[in-house]
Amino acid sequence: MRTKLASLLLALVLLCTLGLNLAGCGKTPGGIATVGQGSVDLMAGIVPQTNAGASATVSEAAAATAANFAVRIFQQTYDGKNTLLSPLSILSALAMTANGANGETLSEMLNAFGVSSIDELNEFFAAYLANLPNSENCKLSLANSIWFRDVPYLTVKGRFLQTNADYYRAAAYRSPFDNQTLNDINRWVNDNTDGMIDKILDQISPLSMLYLINALAFDAKWASPYTESDQVQKNRSFQKEDGTGAQVTYLADDEYRYLVDGDQAVGFIKPYADPRFAFVALRPSDGVTVEEYISTLTGEKIISLLRNAKETKVETLLPKFESRYSIELSGALSAMGMPIAFTDAADFTGITESIPLKIGEVRHKTFISVGEQGTRAAAVTIVEMKATAMSPEFQPPKVYLDPDAIELLANMCAMEIHFQ
Repeated sequence: MRTKLASLLLALVLLCTLGLNLAGCGKTPGGIATVGQGSVDLMAGIVPQTNAGASATVSEAAAATAANFAVRIFQQTYDGKNTLLSPLSILSALAMTANGANGETLSEMLNAFGVSSIDELNEFFAAYLANLPNSENCKLSLANSIWFRDVPYLTVKGRFLQTNADYYRAAAYRSPFDNQTLNDINRWVNDNTDGMIDKILDQISPLSMLYLINALAFDAKWASPYTESDQVQKNRSFQKEDGTGAQVTYLADDEYRYLVDGDQAVGFIKPYADPRFAFVALRPSDGVTVEEYISTLTGEKIISLLRNAKETKVETLLPKFESRYSIELSGALSAMGMPIAFTDAADFTGITESIPLKIGEVRHKTFISVGEQGTRAAAVTIVEMKATAMSPEFQPPKVYLDPDAIELLANMCAMEIHFQ
């Protein structure tokens, strides 16, 4: 078999659940969190509005929008190597960030996401989060949190916190951004990916003012596990696209949903125990490179392929594999149409007006394990917000009263003043 592991996985989780009225529940708002004594819960007293995402369904238009973003970010990041992305995680962290953007910064971000308004994106995630499955055989959890540096000159707008609580169930903490905060953030990541990703940060930069984080965990059993001895074929040759080979374990089975994309690619859909979720595999046809095929993809095309799968028997071989991947996304996102967010011209006054902010980095990590019983996968996206060069250190306004001014103030206080 000649192929390459270039995967939109967790986009598959995204695509196969869009538009469905799901049942179930996710983790508690904000996910699991144990923070140090120096951290203050900024969501204390902020109650998420229960009507956010009340429709509890994802529209076909929203499905197409999310699928298009998934394909575009994949196209921007694929470099000929094994690629594993979770567009759902990336979009969630960036959408929370966009709730604090204004002006051209917001317009560019919405254009990169493929939506016309931030409300459209908020409603999408509220509906999605309201209907996460959480059963023994299939669970998907998304957790969101926001971490602010504890400095006197950084004041956070209540509306920003309220919106991200309403639509993303986000927790928010004011922390000293010391080693304890570093440990708290990495512990939060580890807990909310079920231990599949143990950390996202190695250190906290002195210029970092806040972090917006999404963590995703997926754990599902196959509807038809690979249990028979003849289904697990060890030490078979796996030929890579560059012509080199490797010995791998293949999982063999008959599936009944066959994908055909003209003469460009073939594939199959393998359902999990919860039939609303499935593993989707596409292999470029002989003579078509992975890069050539990726360039032809659109979100609408993938949705059409899935919806028009042929109901016929297809013999399949799936490599048993485990993979980790990490990438910094600022270049890809700038190329997708949102460069201002990463410059000193950025406008994130919806978060705070006390200090100008810009996006520093967008880090993304993923993990996947595919075996005889099912799939475990996780993803983390962290958006770092930095102070711009226009305000390397905030200088508070000064009001000094000399004796004459104090005497004048005293005289004014004794006067009866009438304002027109």
